[in-house]
Amino acid sequence: MKKTVCMLLAALLLLSLAGCGSSGASAAPDSVIEQIKAKGELVVGTSADYPPYEFHTEIDGKDTIVGFDIAIAQAVADSLGVKLNIVDMSFDNLLMSLANGEFDMVIAGMSSNEEREKAADFSDVYLPSKSIILIRTEDEEKYKDLEDLMGAKGGAQTGAIPYDNCVKYCGAENAVGLTKVQDLVMELQSGKLDVLFLDYMTVLTYAAVKDDLSAVDVNIPSENPGYRIAVKDGNTELTEYLNGIIAQLNAENAIEQFIVEAQQLAGLEE
Repeated sequence: MKKTVCMLLAALLLLSLAGCGSSGASAAPDSVIEQIKAKGELVVGTSADYPPYEFHTEIDGKDTIVGFDIAIAQAVADSLGVKLNIVDMSFDNLLMSLANGEFDMVIAGMSSNEEREKAADFSDVYLPSKSIILIRTEDEEKYKDLEDLMGAKGGAQTGAIPYDNCVKYCGAENAVGLTKVQDLVMELQSGKLDVLFLDYMTVLTYAAVKDDLSAVDVNIPSENPGYRIAVKDGNTELTEYLNGIIAQLNAENAIEQFIVEAQQLAGLEE
């Protein structure tokens, strides 16, 4: 954080010197963080179909994007003294839009892997990850371990890491990828899919609010350490700033509280 403060002070000094030497024209801020402050908003890309991470709900009669990822994004915006602008789009287009400069950052229950790290920089982990499956309650006895999944009709979100698990454990010919998680859940409930591969908190949320669905842990192995915030490739200044915010939120147990509040909004009580 000290390094970030020094960088900001240096940027402000350069701006003031540039202003003194010009004939009234103000120079554009060089610091990415100063650019965000100058425009007065933090633009964040997400895919708001993944409760309790990010999802739509009605608040005071208005459709609102909420979730603990959104609460983290709001904390970043507050620390910068700007408003939060959320852009909702399909998960598999987020990093492309980030690279095109449409967002300042992406937070969407996203973990990093080798391919994604070629397209973006990532913050420190703000939440560890674990993969479990969502099934119909009537099928609870069918799925006890990984071997039981082979041949089952599996579903996962297109472009998400759980889709790779779906292909691996159900077989490529049995894997179905859809853009929205809600559509996958509907396919599961209707019997068109047998299992869904999702993050454990999303699985637990749906299992808690839908009597016909259940969560099952079949011990899916994972090398994924957890969820991170993505920023444009090479943007080390914002990455370091985000790491400082994440450390502060964890020290205050704020992320844990964000999760509780998001679960309640999604219908999952403590």
